[in-house]
Amino acid sequence: MKKRSIISVSFIILVIAGFIGLYSFSNSDYTAYYQQQRTAAMNYQNFCSGCHGANLEKFAARAWMEEKGNILAFNSIKFGLEKAGMPSFQKTFSDPEIDALAAYVKKGVPEDKSLLKSAVLPGGITESEVQRFVVDTVVTGLRVPWGLAFLPDGDLLISERSGTLHRFSKGKLSPPIEGLPPIMASGQGGLLDIALHPDYKNNGWIYISYSSLRKEGEKSFSNTAILRARFKGNKLVDQQPVYKGNPETERNYHFGIKIAFDGKGHIFFGNGDRGQHFDFPQKLDNTNGKMHRLNDDGTIPADNPFVNTPGAIPSIYSYGHRNPQGTCFHPVTGELWISEHGPKGGDELNQVKPGLNYGWPVICYGINYDGTVLTPLTEKEGLEQPNFYWIPSIGPCGMTFVTGDRYKKWSNNLLIGSLSFQYLERVVLNGHSVMHREKLLEGIGRVRNVVMSPDGYVYVAIENPGKIVRLMPVE
Repeated sequence: MKKRSIISVSFIILVIAGFIGLYSFSNSDYTAYYQQQRTAAMNYQNFCSGCHGANLEKFAARAWMEEKGNILAFNSIKFGLEKAGMPSFQKTFSDPEIDALAAYVKKGVPEDKSLLKSAVLPGGITESEVQRFVVDTVVTGLRVPWGLAFLPDGDLLISERSGTLHRFSKGKLSPPIEGLPPIMASGQGGLLDIALHPDYKNNGWIYISYSSLRKEGEKSFSNTAILRARFKGNKLVDQQPVYKGNPETERNYHFGIKIAFDGKGHIFFGNGDRGQHFDFPQKLDNTNGKMHRLNDDGTIPADNPFVNTPGAIPSIYSYGHRNPQGTCFHPVTGELWISEHGPKGGDELNQVKPGLNYGWPVICYGINYDGTVLTPLTEKEGLEQPNFYWIPSIGPCGMTFVTGDRYKKWSNNLLIGSLSFQYLERVVLNGHSVMHREKLLEGIGRVRNVVMSPDGYVYVAIENPGKIVRLMPVE
C-alpha cells in the first residue's frame, strides 16, 4: 500500500510537470525542493527581514533583479557588501541554501513598491490602550524623511536622506533649499537630522547633521558632521561648522545622529561606530561609537568628562555605543535618554550619564548578523547595563517624550520609531525602568522619526513611500 502511494504521487507529479512544461523529477526530489524553498523563507525571516522588511519591500533597484539567473544575488548573500553594511553569510548557509535564498528573494521583491499600503487608514479612529486618535496625513511625496523641525510661524522643515532640505508651508513642499554642503548620500548616509537653536527667534540658527563627503580619486570618505546656518530666502547662509567626526571611513553606515539641546546652551548627539566596532567605541582617541556634548557654537564645555584626559577627544560625553539614533531629554527630570541599534538583537534604551562606558562591543544582548556569536558577555564590571533591550531588534530610530496636555494618558511616555517592524512603540517608564510597552500604528511603514510639534501634536515620519502623519487625539 505504501509503495503504491509513492508511485501514485510520483505519477501525479510527472503528469503535472509534463503538462506545464517542466522537467520531470522524482517524489524525493520534489520533497527536497519543497523543503529547500521552505528553508529559504525561514532563513529570510530569521536573517534578512530585519533590514529588508518582512514582505521583501525594502530593496533598492539593483541589476540582480533583472538578470536571468541568480549569480549576482547569490554573490551578494554569500560574500556580503561591506560598504553597504550587509554581512557575508558564507559561514551561515551552504551554497544550496544561498542559491535557494537568492531565488526566493528575487521572486518575492515587488516590482512596483508604490503599491504597498499602510495598515492604518487615514480618517479612521485608532483605539490604543488608553488613547483614541485619528491618523492625519500631513505631507506626502517624500522618500526617506529624516529630520523634522518646526519654525515659529508653523512651517515644517523636512530633510530627505537623499540630500535635500525642504520647507512645508501652507500645504505645499518647497523646492530644495540651496546652500547645503557636500553630502555623501549613500547607504545610511545623507542629509540627516535638523534642529533649531532654543533661541531661534532671536538668533536664527538652524543645526543640520549630515554625512560629510570627501573624494580621493574614485573613493569616497565620510563621517558624521554638523553645521549651523541661517535662512535667507530659499538659501542657507552664514554657515559655521559645529562638529566633524574623525576618522573618516569608506563605509556608508552607522552615522548615529539625532540632535538634542539641554536648555543650558549645550548640544548633544551620537556618532555611530561606523561599522568598525573593534576599532573605535572603546577608545577615547576617536569620535566614533560615542555620545558628544558641545556648546552651541561647537566649542568644548569646560566640564566635559574627558576634557582633561590626555589623548581623549574632548567632546566625548559617554562611550561604548554602537549606533545611537534617538536622543531626547526627560521633560521632568532633565535626564538624557538615547535609543541605539544593536546587531541582530540587543537594541538598547539607555539613560546616559557623563563619562560612563556603555559596553559595546564587549557586552551585548545580540549576535552577529550571520548568526555567529559576537561576544559571550552580556554584563561586565565597569560597563553599564541598558535600561531596556529589545530581542529581536526593532530598529529604533527617532524618539521623543510626550509633552503637553493633548495626550493626557501618554504624559511623559517615550515614543520610539521601529524601522524593522514598522510601528511606533509607546514606552511607559517608572523611574529608570520600563514598566509597560504598547505597539501603535502597526504596519504603517518604517518609522524614521517622531517629534512633538510646538502646539502639542505627535508627528511621525514614515519611509518609502515617504510621508508625515499627525496623531490627532479623540476624546
